[in-house]
Parts: sequence; structure tokens; C-alpha cells
Amino acid sequence: MTRPSFPPPAKRNFYGRVHGKTLRPSQKQYLAEDMEAVRLRGVSRAENPSRAPLDLSVLPGDGPLWLEIGFGGGEHMVHMAQRYPQVRLIGCEPFVNGIAMALGRMRDAPVPNLRLHPGDARDLFDVLPEGCLERVFLNYPDPWPKSRHHRRRFVTPEHLLPLARCCAPGAEFRVATDIPDYVRQTLVEVPRAGFALVSQGAVAWEDWLSTRYEKKALREGRVPHYLTFRRS
Repeated sequence: MTRPSFPPPAKRNFYGRVHGKTLRPSQKQYLAEDMEAVRLRGVSRAENPSRAPLDLSVLPGDGPLWLEIGFGGGEHMVHMAQRYPQVRLIGCEPFVNGIAMALGRMRDAPVPNLRLHPGDARDLFDVLPEGCLERVFLNYPDPWPKSRHHRRRFVTPEHLLPLARCCAPGAEFRVATDIPDYVRQTLVEVPRAGFALVSQGAVAWEDWLSTRYEKKALREGRVPHYLTFRRS
């Protein structure tokens, strides 16, 4: 899939949370002191008004590039960056409270191969070079349970087609959710975007680290579901 010849919209509707509970003083400190050092530059329109492709050579290392979309509190993301130090990992999350939690984890477990985009994943897709991603994680995305809100889910063409453009042939796309209807929509929409289903079921990946959202689902009696796709 080639890059469109027209620029992306200057402003998009965004339905997720950006701010939550009042940040603790330590979290405010993480944001003030640590964010700039790990922020992925060249994504915002202020820094990249022409929406030119990012120069990925500025990222530390030269290993495969992975992406976690909506990293929540950062548990899984930091775990993967530690487990695979040869990989370059980008975490994308617009929720300020989650970003602050992730920065705290990064202080406790330094991960020089990790960079953060504190914003909408679609803005990142606009500027990632075609075919650059080797693995992508979507863990417990916002479920938007009401039928009229299903178009807000990540597993829609608005998100999946740009993601597919950024994925290399054979790239792995992992999805974890505890919402049966999210599984249904994922199984319909992700193959349409150019990904082949590899596996699905209730058994997590060997290198999986459970997140606070999964633990909450288990406490409330919901069954996690894990799906693996591969870019066709």
C-alpha cells in the first residue's frame, strides 16, 4: 500500500481520555524531568508540518522496530524493552496518567531502546516510513461497548489501513482483549486490512506480561483472549 498523495487531515476526532485523576507529585516530576529525553521527535505537526517520513536512524540501535499502541501504565512495554534489548521499541499513548506511570517504571528499569509518542497513534502512522514495523502490540484497547461507538475502536479501517502500510511483510500484530465483541470485530476487520490470522485462544504468548487491565478483567470474571496476525 503506497503513501496517499494528499495530506492527512489537520485535525482528527479523538474520543479517548487524555487526563484522569490528579497526578501525584512524583508523577509530575517524571513528566517534567524525563519526558523530553524519551519523546519521539518529528511526529507533531509543529515539528514536522510537511509530514515527512521519520528518520529512524536517530533511534538508538539498529535492530527491528516494534510498536505498542496504547501502552496504559507501561508494564508490558517496559517488560518487552528489557527482554529484547536489541529491539527498538516505540510506545504510543495519549493518556497523561499512563505516560507518567510508564516514566516511573522506566526510572526503575532503564530501557535505552524505548521511545514514547505521547499522542494519537494516527499521527505516528502519518510519518512512519512504509514497511518499517516488524511487530505491533494492541493490549486491552478501549472497548467502546455500545454499538453506536464501535466505529471508535482501534480495529477499524481508519487505524488498520495506515498501520498495515507501516508494517513490513510478515510483521506480527498481537491483540489482547477480554471483550468478546471486540474479538468478533477484530477477526472481521484486521484480515480486511491485509493481515492473516495465525492463532487465537485463551493462552497468552510465551513472553507475555499481564497488565493491570488484564488483572482487573480476571477479578471481574472476564476471560482474556489473545490473537496473533501476520502482515500478508
